Amino acid sequence: MTADQADAELQKLTGWQRDGDKLVKKYQFSDFVHAFGFMATAAIAIEKMDHHPEWTNVYNKVSVELSTHDAGGITARDFKLAALLDSIATKLLA
Repeated sequence: MTADQADAELQKLTGWQRDGDKLVKKYQFSDFVHAFGFMATAAIAIEKMDHHPEWTNVYNKVSVELSTHDAGGITARDFKLAALLDSIATKLLA
């Protein structure tokens, strides 16, 4: 995916940015339980997609980096996963 294509796809997402060959976003939840719940819920869908993020959790924050390593950068799979993560997070942030 070219940089222009990635930038166009980013317009469809909220809060995601492109950092080199990765999509990045930081989620902030009300507490650790919600942050961990987000990761646990997402893990099931992520495993089914067989497309795993680089992510970290510190208390109520989850930082996510998406890249398709075997393709050497951002692909449609990353945007699909970003949208899925946003969908899960929206339910926990409501």
